[in-house]
Amino acid sequence: MDIIENKFYFLLTYGCQMNESDSERYAGQLESLGYRRTEDMDMADVILLNTCCVRETAEGKILGKIGELKHIKQHNPNLIIAVTGCMAQEWQDRLFERAPHIDLVIGTHNIHKLIELIRERQATSGHYLEADMTVPAFHDLPTKRFQKFFAWVPIMNGCNKFCTYCIVPYVRGREVSRPIADIVREIEEIAKEGYKEITLLGQNVNSYGLDLKDGTDFSSLLQAVDRIDGIERVRYMTSHPKDMTFAMIDAIADSKKVVNHMHLPIQSGSDELLKKMNRGYTVDQYMELVEYARKRIPDLVLTTDIIVGFPGETEEMFCQTLDLLKRVQYDMAYTFIYSPRTGTPAAKMDHQIPQEEKSRRLQRLMDVQNVYSLQLNQAMEHKEYEVIVEGPTKNDENHWFGRTTGNKMIIWEHDGSAAVGDTVKVAVDKGQTWVLKGHLIH
Repeated sequence: MDIIENKFYFLLTYGCQMNESDSERYAGQLESLGYRRTEDMDMADVILLNTCCVRETAEGKILGKIGELKHIKQHNPNLIIAVTGCMAQEWQDRLFERAPHIDLVIGTHNIHKLIELIRERQATSGHYLEADMTVPAFHDLPTKRFQKFFAWVPIMNGCNKFCTYCIVPYVRGREVSRPIADIVREIEEIAKEGYKEITLLGQNVNSYGLDLKDGTDFSSLLQAVDRIDGIERVRYMTSHPKDMTFAMIDAIADSKKVVNHMHLPIQSGSDELLKKMNRGYTVDQYMELVEYARKRIPDLVLTTDIIVGFPGETEEMFCQTLDLLKRVQYDMAYTFIYSPRTGTPAAKMDHQIPQEEKSRRLQRLMDVQNVYSLQLNQAMEHKEYEVIVEGPTKNDENHWFGRTTGNKMIIWEHDGSAAVGDTVKVAVDKGQTWVLKGHLIH
């Protein structure tokens, strides 16, 4: 392979952790060619935008950024602009029509094509598209990990659920699981490199292995990963209540390394809305999982996703969601206003909720949830927790932070005694709604 010297790439990632992981594989390929990363777009020889299309507002931002690149291309005609990821998969040739200064459009299953397409573009001008979803989703590619002590590890790609508000199955394809041996091999290599924490990634990790048809499931994967030396913490995202089982909860509870944080999206407290969303479970079935998980994992930190203003959501249905919050008392809820997504069934449903009402409901929801977030964080005061040091906070270099196994952020005054990646003990002095304040224990 010819190594390119004094060439730079600029990489911008939108969207979910799966996209972050994909970007690490794009970066690995570029660096294997000799490109170095830059934060200055004007310096770049390759600009790669790894895109998301879950919400149309995200697409609007990305199109704006693509438009900004036009003048850079005018100043540097040899610049290669690549648009990758979910929006690339959805738009395909339309991106070239919208922005002729784009050179490459690469879909979600075609990460491995980057170097080949760059070489074709360097040899001849023109537009190059790769968006074939029939090719395998996973390839053995060099990876440039962006974090110092934790790593993303994809375990599967795609989704078979077809929730009526979600475009992911259309741009990521059907569920495909990586063999356990491949996942274990990657984690073993990560451990040798000094990484302490991994996150197993999938659109729906609880359905891992079902397509392999050999008895492999998420429980057996967790058990295999738990035996790998060197890794301190194993996280996973995202779960789906329809496929979460008591056996999986047992595997989490019985493991030494799988964390006590479970993110279990409910989306609504109304059975009628859950059916319209095509979620595949009822509130009672969800509560059975929560109650079992809390019995098996006494220090469980439970978080969720909730959508407000889904088409047809009545005041009574919304109040059922508020009642669910009071019943479950989540540590945190990630709350979203429903946004119609062209190409999904929900976008065509009757009884769309006015934006003003959706905003009011979101605020009411957050007002209820924030009470429980604050109470649960205050209950952590005067207790000690192990955290892995992540470094200074965004706004103050003198205050550093890390996360508990339950994914709670603790901030403390930095005294120079701990380095990034160290595992330290921190005592919590004050619990706030979003973060904890504490001090290092020496």
